[in-house]
Amino acid sequence: MEPPATLSRAPARSQAQEGGEDFTDARQDAQAETVPPSRRPAAFYSSVFAQIEEIGWERVVSATGDDGLSCLTFRVVDEQGRIHLLEITLPMGYPARPPSIAAEVPYLPKIQWPKTSRLKDVIFQFQEHLKTLQEFWSTMDEIDRVLWVVDPIKLTHAMSHRRLALGDDCYILIHVDPRKPTSLPECRFLGTDGKLDRLIMNWRRNRKRWDVKMKFHENLAAVLDFALPAPPSVSTVNDDEQADCGICYAKHLPVDDELGADSGCATDYTCENSSCSRAFHSVCLRDWLRSITTTRQSFDVLFGNCPYCSDPVAVKITDR
Repeated sequence: MEPPATLSRAPARSQAQEGGEDFTDARQDAQAETVPPSRRPAAFYSSVFAQIEEIGWERVVSATGDDGLSCLTFRVVDEQGRIHLLEITLPMGYPARPPSIAAEVPYLPKIQWPKTSRLKDVIFQFQEHLKTLQEFWSTMDEIDRVLWVVDPIKLTHAMSHRRLALGDDCYILIHVDPRKPTSLPECRFLGTDGKLDRLIMNWRRNRKRWDVKMKFHENLAAVLDFALPAPPSVSTVNDDEQADCGICYAKHLPVDDELGADSGCATDYTCENSSCSRAFHSVCLRDWLRSITTTRQSFDVLFGNCPYCSDPVAVKITDR
């Protein structure tokens, strides 16, 4: 806080002059009260600009905050090519006070901040943290690729849970430990009790057989003593059989006059990414894209990203 303004006064000479000086002093006091709070010193901006230069301006995604530099977002690529956005917030008093970070990861590293630290040191520590999470993300990628994941639809690098379909309206909710991704996961079974009894019994009896050297999906199938279904869009589908929609999880839309020509229709859109190939109803995909703020519209076409693999998708807008 700035010290209160002090006013120097000349020796009193006359009553009129004295009154005039009092008016001037009052006006100066009022002006002092309206002075905005102290801003960051000029050295802060020159220092931050220099530190960004060390990292590379091409890696800056955004610079926001009251002063335009208090919140910086950088693009960081890990060793497997995954893109991460690291948000660094610079507090008042920076660099004497350490910055804080935010990112879509399962847990954040504790940033070390000696007196000589710079922003590039934060980036480096975050990159080192990403290395420790590679096995976790590889495990989650394996689950998404091989097993029938029904939730969450929009995946992020921070998520460590998946809801897997087992068929017959039964599901298993798994939580993978980001620090020990090959260890036995936490599991919760969802569905009709009678249909789940055997799976729950197998889980309790066989979970000690979990082998950290085996692949995750093989381990889970062995412990449950159950053939885990693959994603419908990846399984072999007969010409007369349609894959379930990746959004509503039904083969056909309900018969409803409000759906117009789409009433009762089967899935009619497939993600073009061969490693994804998720099937959707165009209606479901269109409604989902409309709920996403990053979706773009050009004429009568919506452009966005696949809910599963994030590859580009485009669907035409039609009146119902």
